[in-house]
Amino acid sequence: MELTGAQALLESLHNEGVDIIFGYPGGVVLPLYDAMFADKRVKHILVRHEQGAAHAADGYARATGKVGVCLATSGPGATNLTTGIANAHMDSIPMVAITGQVATPLLGRDSFQEADVTGITMPISKHNYLIKKVEDLPRVIKEAFHIARSGRPGPVVIDIPKDIFTTKFDYKYPDKVDIPSYKPRTEGHPKQISMATKAIQAAKKPVIYAGGGVISANAANELKELAEKCNVPVTTTLMGIGAFPETSALSLGMLGMHGTAYANYAVTDCDLLIAIGARFDDRVTGHIAKFAPNAKIIHIDIDPAEIGKNVRVDIPIVGDVKKVLRALIDKVGPKEKHVQWVEQIEEWKRKFPLAYKQEGGIIKPQYVIEQAHELAKDRDTIIVTEVGQNQMWAAMFYKYTKPRTWISSGGLGTMGYGLPAANGAQFGRPDALVIDFAGDGSIQMNIQELTTAVNNRLPIKIFVLNNCFLGMVRQWQELIYDRHYSHTNLCNNPDLVKIADAYGAVGMRVTKPEEVRGAIEKAFAINDRPVLVDFVVAKEENVFPFVPPGQAINEMLID
Repeated sequence: MELTGAQALLESLHNEGVDIIFGYPGGVVLPLYDAMFADKRVKHILVRHEQGAAHAADGYARATGKVGVCLATSGPGATNLTTGIANAHMDSIPMVAITGQVATPLLGRDSFQEADVTGITMPISKHNYLIKKVEDLPRVIKEAFHIARSGRPGPVVIDIPKDIFTTKFDYKYPDKVDIPSYKPRTEGHPKQISMATKAIQAAKKPVIYAGGGVISANAANELKELAEKCNVPVTTTLMGIGAFPETSALSLGMLGMHGTAYANYAVTDCDLLIAIGARFDDRVTGHIAKFAPNAKIIHIDIDPAEIGKNVRVDIPIVGDVKKVLRALIDKVGPKEKHVQWVEQIEEWKRKFPLAYKQEGGIIKPQYVIEQAHELAKDRDTIIVTEVGQNQMWAAMFYKYTKPRTWISSGGLGTMGYGLPAANGAQFGRPDALVIDFAGDGSIQMNIQELTTAVNNRLPIKIFVLNNCFLGMVRQWQELIYDRHYSHTNLCNNPDLVKIADAYGAVGMRVTKPEEVRGAIEKAFAINDRPVLVDFVVAKEENVFPFVPPGQAINEMLID
């Protein structure tokens, strides 16, 4: 059938199962928006900033496991997407970002609102395309979604000149993808799996270190089965939260710079570290020469570039995490007791629990998170965060038992991520309770996305832990820079409750510990619009444990 490029794009998105796009219009993409006016099969969500579109698509992808899609016009519209694209790239999130471009005869002429989108996004995307022939559009869309969701997931950028949208051609969508240079290995090598099996059976002090790759591969059940079959404690990265139930006796929680003391001690002292879908990020390893110094390391990852990149690896296994774990489960023998090892870990847990003191009539941020957990733990709940202290406390003091219930910016650490990502998560899972834990600094970076939530009647809950500081930066200034609070004091903040009201959301302020639970219950009861609760919390509360820069992860400041 004969279609314009714009019509063909919408038809292709429909063929890929896309039901929602997050975008913002502009001159170059008007032909596409005109085609949307007639074709209602793919729902378009109007955000209020292109960065919000990228983060919403990212949150949607994390909550659902599907490919998120965002759209922007040329020039500044496209460049406003780049932070969100980089964020998705660092955290391996499947996303397709579609950008408009000046017409093909104007390329390379510094035309109005022209930007080299392919050049800009090349280092921050899994792959990118500039379409110069309309006939290539169906193939590119098919390839883009295949690349985004397969292997190690990631964002793919498609830059489309304006004249491509308006040109007609004979449209046919391909039924398969064949990219000779892109063939991700999914089956682990039998010899390496056999070596790993022997190492697991021989270990006296094993630890599983699970990352976001477990969630991407939908392998949480296999991880739990392996851990329980072999009686191996499990620690997760920030991105791996939810991959293993934190209510399990085998759970060590998160490791690294703000990990639990017992996770950091266990990894430092173990004789076998089984890394699954993780990349040995510097926030995890600390002083890399002192990381797991006595351990043999098994590293399972679908991306061969990650294996051996940061740490030495004794048994590398390249393959899909779900398939490799299934092969290991089938091969390993009866459960090893590891009695002394388990007893040692239990002693560390008793001696170094995550703790704080709620006293003196001032709200502690950890208390807000614990109360939210108590009230939400039996519901289908998704926790989203901004970046900073709010993020770390939410990682520590909320207990996660299922994958895709934790959505947070990991590798890039993007302030302003949480609110638009919460919108995307709520669109993806409309029946879930979505809570965004925010700081008073980061919430203001994309606060315009409250309009998106209000206009679409999204019942997201925004719990601001308001300490009048850029909290994590202030903590470093306190502990490392002699309390030189240079430009981190935010006590001239606007009234967040009035801002929420102005946007059409519900705003509340809580100043006393005894008011916390009631405010959360009231927020949970409102289901027709977003709610922002401004919790006025202790100003100089710190996140502990804390591994100072350059130290080994067992050289922590505990409290």
